Amino acid sequence: MSERRRVGISELHVAHAPDTLVTYGLGSCLSITLYDPLIRCGGMAHTLLPAPRPGRGEARPGKFVATAVQGLLAELLALGARRERLQAKLVGGANMFENLLTPNGDLIGERNTETAREILGGLGIALVAEDVGGNYGRTAELVLNSGEVRVKSVRGPSKFLIL
Repeated sequence: MSERRRVGISELHVAHAPDTLVTYGLGSCLSITLYDPLIRCGGMAHTLLPAPRPGRGEARPGKFVATAVQGLLAELLALGARRERLQAKLVGGANMFENLLTPNGDLIGERNTETAREILGGLGIALVAEDVGGNYGRTAELVLNSGEVRVKSVRGPSKFLIL
């Protein structure tokens, strides 16, 4: 029997097929999914910010892109996934409030997305699809039977998209 598991803000979860992982309310937040198609296990994180401030630890690895990727990777390897088989997909990273800039003048959604791309590239994990940017919210589902990431948006170019 399959289970539909909700991934809340600053959380990350891993599971095997036939479960589905879902996260709601992605604005500038970024959903990062990793999936191993051979053993059909995967994980999803709903991240808020690119990285913790220097010198500050964080008890919730799902809060930051940098720690979420490492957390997902560690949990998936423990389930039997192999790094070379993992496929990453990104959803979110929108710029909901254009006047909400970081101290460097960057938009937080763009920084979240760029940080994820850099970390995944550094780890040698293939980024196979993404639906990022824009100025609208999204919901993302990772279907572990197929590896599909289904994206629903209220506004934007598509109301339903499969990555």
